[in-house]
This record gives sequence, C-alpha cells and structure tokens, in this order.
Amino acid sequence: MNRFLQRARAACDPLVARRSALFDLLLAMVTTGVELGVFFDSNTRVGVLPVVVTVLAGSTLLGRRRAPLTVLAAACAGAAALIWLGYAPGGGPAVVALASLADLRDRRVSVAALVPTMLYLGLASICSPPVTIGAWALGSYLQTRRRYTRALEDRAATLERERDQLDQLAAQRERTAVARELHDIVAHSVTVMLIGVRGARDVLPTEPRVAAQTLERVEASAEQSLAELRRILGLLRTPDNSTQWRPPPSLDQLTELVAEYRGAGMPVRLEVTGEARPLADGLELSAYRIVEEALTNVLKHSDPTQVTVTLGYGPTRLDLTVEDDGGGGDPAPSSGGHGIRGMRERAAVAGGSLDTRRTVDGFLVAARLPVGGAV
Repeated sequence: MNRFLQRARAACDPLVARRSALFDLLLAMVTTGVELGVFFDSNTRVGVLPVVVTVLAGSTLLGRRRAPLTVLAAACAGAAALIWLGYAPGGGPAVVALASLADLRDRRVSVAALVPTMLYLGLASICSPPVTIGAWALGSYLQTRRRYTRALEDRAATLERERDQLDQLAAQRERTAVARELHDIVAHSVTVMLIGVRGARDVLPTEPRVAAQTLERVEASAEQSLAELRRILGLLRTPDNSTQWRPPPSLDQLTELVAEYRGAGMPVRLEVTGEARPLADGLELSAYRIVEEALTNVLKHSDPTQVTVTLGYGPTRLDLTVEDDGGGGDPAPSSGGHGIRGMRERAAVAGGSLDTRRTVDGFLVAARLPVGGAV
C-alpha cells in the first residue's frame, strides 16, 4: 500500500508542479492587470515607463515560491519607482508578495517582514495597515492549513506502516508458536520410533512376530511424522530453547475446555457427531486451538445466550463449527485483533480451510481439516 502511494505521488509530482506554475502565472497576470487598472481608471495620463515598471513588478510574482522575500522587496521597489514617477500605485504586487511570504516561509521571517512593509505601504499611502495585516493573515492561514494537511497525511502513512508491521509480527509470532508445538510433536515421534527400532532389534532373534508388530507401529509413526513435516515445512522456525516442553492439548480435552468457558459464564455446549477416533497429534492440536480461539472471540466480542461447539468425525475430514447467537461485533482482523488470522493459519498448516461469517443471529466459525496422511 505504501509503495502504491509513493508511486502515485511520484506520478502526480509533475502535474502538481505544472499546475503550480500555471497558478503563479495567472496570479501574476491578474495582479498586474488590477494594478494597471488603477492607472487607466484615473485621470492621470499613463506613459510607457509606469506600465513597464508595473509589468516588471507583477512579473516578479512568478518567483514567489523560490524567493518570496526577494519578490516582496522587488514589489516594494516597483511601488517606490511609481511614486517617484508621480503615480499612485495600488500596491497589489506588494500585498500578494507579503501573503506569499507568510504562506511559504517561517512565521518569524514573515512577521519580521510584515512590520516594515506595513509601515512603508501605510506611510506612502499605497494601502492601509488592515489590508497589509489581512494579506499576511491569509498567507499565515494557508501555511497552517497546508502543514495540518501534510501532518495528517504523514500520520496516516505512519499508521499504515505500523499496521502492516504489526500484522507481519503477529503472523510471524503465530507461525513460530505453531512451529514450536509441531516441532515437539515430531521430536516425540522420532524418539518413539528410535525406541521401537531398538526394541525390535533386541527381540528379533527370539520373537520375530513381536518385532514385526513393533516395526509396523514405527512405520505408522514415521508416516505420521512425515505428514507433519510436510505441513509445517513452509512455516518452520527455530524453536525457543527457553520454553520447556509440555504435552500439547488434544481433542480429548475439549470437554474440559468447554467446561472452563462454561464456568466463566458462557452458555456453551459440545456436540460430537460421527465415530470419535484418535487422529494425528498435529491435527488434534490445530483443531483444539481453533476451538479455543473461537470461544475466546465469542467471549470478547459478543454476549450470546447459546454457543454450540460441534465436532464432526467424517471418513476423510474433521469438521469443526463454533456458532453463537450473540449478534455481537465481528472479530475480524480489521477490528484490530489477529485471532481469525491465527485460526486460518492453523487450518492451513493442517492442510484444511477456515470459513468465518455472520449468521442471522450471531457469528459462525467453521473449519474443515483432512484426516488422511497425505497433505
């Protein structure tokens, strides 16, 4: 998003510069025309020299963005030349130059230039002090407004960058947590395989049937570990060595999890359909964490009268749904949280998918996780 904004601004810079140049040209022409109109409306005979001086003084406004203080001095000098020639200038170039100085330069510089300019224009009877002060105030207001708009744009860009960084950090932390837990599972499986192979080797000469059964269990454990490694390969990170190993939760502990939330005051119940059976540890861990996060979101974002957790065992997949009737806020990532993002990543690690949507009465989280060995 930031790159797109930078490219858009870069593409608009030539257009902005061209528009600014056209505006300065139009401003110089209008100011010069008004100043010449003062001569033509009077009864004084207009010569070539005052017209040239007026045009030169008005043309200096073309450089008001690069050197506004010099332009102000040149405009005042032009007014002085017209007075010396016996004409009464209107002071238009000087007034516009003062407003430009207040708009484009530091406040201290414009205030320092305001006092002598006001005294000069007033004593020379070119324009009254209220006109001079009003021109300076207008330029000062334009500067304040532009700085305020620029500050808002910078703040919006900063918040956009911070939000992107927070999203990336949240995703990285979630991937690291998933990788750490699955690392423990795979390490445990490898240890079990190693012990099984050693035991099969010891009993192979005397009890070949027991050794064969042990190797079959080792083979099944190896297939399970290989599936886990394939799922986590894209997200694997170095585990935190300071964290002590602990057994990961499984679907057998869902009853305790539901009871815990029920004890916290949430009207939640658990329904199990199909024939329950042991699944891969990584799959059970992902399913448990998805249910846990969904219940946490319900607790944080809604006030339901009934929450239903459904665990459906199918031939080839495991279906999880957490539905409430609270009608509360949508716990989407746009609201500032990262729960749904984490659940979606956990489902993707397990090779499945996650769907979240509003219902008529509340909110629904539905996960579909494959239970086969292939990824």
